[in-house]
Amino acid sequence: MKSKKVKESVTIMTQIVLPNDTNPLGNLFGGQLLAWMDLASSVASKRHSEGIVVTASVNNVSFTTPIALGSVVTLEAKITRAFNTSMEVFVDVWVEDRSGKNRTKVNTAIYIFAAVDENGKKRQVPELIPETDEEKVRFEGAMRRREMSLILAGKLKPKQATQLRALFE
Repeated sequence: MKSKKVKESVTIMTQIVLPNDTNPLGNLFGGQLLAWMDLASSVASKRHSEGIVVTASVNNVSFTTPIALGSVVTLEAKITRAFNTSMEVFVDVWVEDRSGKNRTKVNTAIYIFAAVDENGKKRQVPELIPETDEEKVRFEGAMRRREMSLILAGKLKPKQATQLRALFE
């Protein structure tokens, strides 16, 4: 299986916040943003694995700023690390104000997708080759994030977490 570069998975999705996407305060529903992030990260995962993918988990979502009605929302999803059958995907969310002049990062999320075959059985994914400084930082951090998730899920004992232990030794 041929390794792939991060840029091969990049997915950029743009939405405008319409009235049916908002809460009574006129801000984007958090659940709508989660759905958009899931779609963008699904496409990035599909591009990397070249097949069917399913959402395995959402490990981090940070809602930092309300997104107002009429705002243009751009989601940038990219694979940050590929494991044996799963992939970590970062989704960065940017908002343009109504004038279109100001673009602000308002959210980041980390999704985990599993690659499956036509019968729903896990299948291998290509290795990932990080190139930029940001890609390398996210790639290195992915193993620590994975260990933390496995510990919290009861699938890994803290003493087995080599990457996390290394931070404290």
